[in-house]
Amino acid sequence: MTGARILVVDDEPGIREMLGVLLRRAGYRVEKESGAIDGIARVRSDTFDAVITDLSLGDGSGLDVLEAAREADDSTQVLMITAHGSTESAVAAMRLGAYDFITKPFRNHELLALLEKALEKRIIVGENRVLRAKVAERETKTSIVGRSAAIAKVMDLIARVASARTSVLISGESGTGKELVARALHEQSDRKERAFVVVNCGAIPENLLESELFGHEKGAFTGAAQKKKGLFEVAEGGTLFLDEIGEMPLALQVKLLRVLQERQIRPVGGNKEQDVDVRVLAATNRDLGKEVESGRFRQDLFYRLNVIGIVVPPLRDRPEDIPALAEHFLHKHGAMQGKKLSFSPESLRWLIAQRFPGNVRELENVIERAAVLSRGPRVGLDDLPDSGVVVPAGAPSMTPELDGPFDLDGWLGGLERNVLVRALERTGGSQKKAAALLEMTFHALRYRLKKHKLLEGQDDDEGEA
Repeated sequence: MTGARILVVDDEPGIREMLGVLLRRAGYRVEKESGAIDGIARVRSDTFDAVITDLSLGDGSGLDVLEAAREADDSTQVLMITAHGSTESAVAAMRLGAYDFITKPFRNHELLALLEKALEKRIIVGENRVLRAKVAERETKTSIVGRSAAIAKVMDLIARVASARTSVLISGESGTGKELVARALHEQSDRKERAFVVVNCGAIPENLLESELFGHEKGAFTGAAQKKKGLFEVAEGGTLFLDEIGEMPLALQVKLLRVLQERQIRPVGGNKEQDVDVRVLAATNRDLGKEVESGRFRQDLFYRLNVIGIVVPPLRDRPEDIPALAEHFLHKHGAMQGKKLSFSPESLRWLIAQRFPGNVRELENVIERAAVLSRGPRVGLDDLPDSGVVVPAGAPSMTPELDGPFDLDGWLGGLERNVLVRALERTGGSQKKAAALLEMTFHALRYRLKKHKLLEGQDDDEGEA
């Protein structure tokens, strides 16, 4: 593996320099550190294909360098140099994940041969990581994660209508997971072995969208050098997902309505209808009812698409789903980084207290960032945005132990109380502002404050705005 980056950690200058010359002559890029402390700092801040470290270092143990290197990147291969007769330490190194060990004095060609095999293993580990990431991504595309009543309702509706041929309109804010719902409908239907085709109606120029959907004949317009299949044909027997359907031009809405009614398409420039067997799912972050009233969306198409409507609730309305979603994304992105990660109690409490205006997509971005930045096996507050937020010490744990009787109502009440306290802190004690922040009425907030005995010291004369 010519060009691989190798870190040499040895407290003997002569050995360090000899290894540097040997490895550079063999075509490797070499960095050197003189002790355990510097070696540990280096593997945590930089990326290496392999580390060669002496077991005995002046300021510590090579085992500590090994642990730090494997913790930072489990595909990094570590070779230990040990003194003759230190078999026990060598075995300990192997248990901690060292690729192998070599005893002093060693022959240069033996070290190079061992290093070459270690680097071959790194390639295999990297390939496995990519495969794991692809599996995790595939699972993410078809799994809806959540424990809330709102998500349970969505999943129940998906199960009930998945096998129908009827069109479904999926609505919800950006980032709530509308495409995930569409994929789940497809995967649970009898069309799952056929294509699932996604079209973003807002991302394709208006003059090209008709051709993309229905195809075109050769010479139908300037640049149409050959016949092209449309996405309805590509999705034959399967599912066509029209994302951001509210962006579709009115002229094309008429043609889409005809396709839904007649189950036939006509390519641009063609004079013949073609039968198609495609289930159409659509999604929007707009209020299509209001779009119909304003004349920007056809009423007849709206009714045709909205035979079954599924509303995906925003994340702020289901904070109880955040722990499961966060764990799901941490597993996914940890696998991509070659890390096995978990959350500290403080970091989970911080996550549950956030509003995430970008919904599930924003939460995933936060978790991906944390997975990349985390230096150890646990994601802490320092790995999350705005880590200066102080999580109340008395806030309930997001990972309660279930090794005995568990008071679920009390636990949920503790979460609610924690959010109320944080809302009052953020608004300087103003109940009106806290109610607005939590998107509830003033009276609903007062009811919850009273329930949790949080009205003491609060003004009672704050009328509803």
